[in-house]
Amino acid sequence: MTAAAVPQPRAEHEPSAPAARGRRSSLAIALLAGALGAALVLLATSRKWAEGTASVAQGSLSQSANGDDITGLPGALAVVGLAALVAVFAVRRLGRFVVAGLLALSGAGIVVSAALGASDKAALEEKASKVSGLTHSPIHDVAYTPWPWIAAAGGVLLLLAGLLALGYGRHWPAMSGRYERAGTAGAAARSRTRRGGAAADPDRPEELWKALDRGEDPTEAPARREAERGA
Repeated sequence: MTAAAVPQPRAEHEPSAPAARGRRSSLAIALLAGALGAALVLLATSRKWAEGTASVAQGSLSQSANGDDITGLPGALAVVGLAALVAVFAVRRLGRFVVAGLLALSGAGIVVSAALGASDKAALEEKASKVSGLTHSPIHDVAYTPWPWIAAAGGVLLLLAGLLALGYGRHWPAMSGRYERAGTAGAAARSRTRRGGAAADPDRPEELWKALDRGEDPTEAPARREAERGA
């Protein structure tokens, strides 16, 4: 009678399949949301947010203001958020938590500043004053475009990326760790070769030169094989 197979307990550190898929999904969503959010903010701040009519001596003159004219905060925070998104994978433990928090704060700051700039006409009034030569020149027929709210949507995406990094970032891979493991593996492989790995192929001159550089005799192994076959 065969003994029933005893199920092996799962290691505590080994995540279940749904948990592993959730971590991979959070990583993909954070990368996509962060990159798309920063691109939307930078695009929106370069577009026209408001326009109006300024009264001058000759009549009236149309004026417009881009997002960067009204407030430079969303564009600056988008650059900070994009840098934080990249830095999340370059640090570990507490550093990753801090960078993820910076990413989330950048997104929140963009949302607030873009919402405030959506109804701001100070930049239009400043331009009207320069045109009219008056200290306080009124601006009329002010109209606003949807671009401030597109910038706010980009801030929401950056905020989402930051929240995902705060919640799941500790499970994400780190660039430094991957490179370090690759370098260690490569060094170990080279060490094994130096300690007596595969012998140099006499039909390949580059292998002979490599063997000589290591201080080995490239003819020793072929001679030994010939002696063994003769014995």
